[in-house]
This record gives sequence, structure tokens and C-alpha cells, in this order.
Amino acid sequence: MVTRDQGLDRLLSMDGQSFRDESGYWWKIEVRRVRVTPARPHGIKYSLTLHNGFGERVLGFDNAHAVSNKMFGKSASRVVEYDHVHTSGKGKVKPYAFQSADQLLVDFFTAVNKVIDHESDA
Repeated sequence: MVTRDQGLDRLLSMDGQSFRDESGYWWKIEVRRVRVTPARPHGIKYSLTLHNGFGERVLGFDNAHAVSNKMFGKSASRVVEYDHVHTSGKGKVKPYAFQSADQLLVDFFTAVNKVIDHESDA
């Protein structure tokens, strides 16, 4: 008997959702099923982003494109990751260890709250 991944179903059901909070920040989720490949072994292509009141992306979790060692600040330029996080500042990228759809949502919203809380403390 095959069991459904309820976390994956939950994430897929959020495709196209966005939310704007009272501080002007807004987030959006884009996710769809894709063929399982070595680059996307979990069978989804995703982009979860947080934007400031000016529409600038300040945080993004995605696997929409390949990321090379060079983007991670390493000398080799061969592709090593698809899952990664864009942090504040242009060009700041770090690898993301995808564990599950549920964990992706937890990690994204934890990071969103840190960004928004940091801004409200400033």
C-alpha cells in the first residue's frame, strides 16, 4: 500500500498563495510537480519568496535553477546544488538541505519571521 505524503500535498495546495502583512512585507509560494531527476529528487520545483514593501525579494527558498560552487563563494564552478536559499543582499546564496515539504514550510516561515521581526526591532 502506497501512502500519500500529506506534507507534499499541503505544499502543493499552497501553489499560487501570497500574503501581505501590515508592515508591507509579502510572501508567495509557487510549487509544482516535476519529473524526479538527480537535481530534483523530491519531484517538485518550488519557489517560496519574501518581498519587502518595495517589491524587492529579501528571502527566497527555491530549486528553480542550478547553483554552482562559485555562487557559494567556492572556487570550483561546477553545479552542485539546486535546493538553495537566497538571503538579503544581492548574490547571497547558500545551500538548502531539503528534507521534506513540511520542513521546507517550517524553515521558510521561520526565516520569514526572523526577517520581519528583525525589521520591527530596528
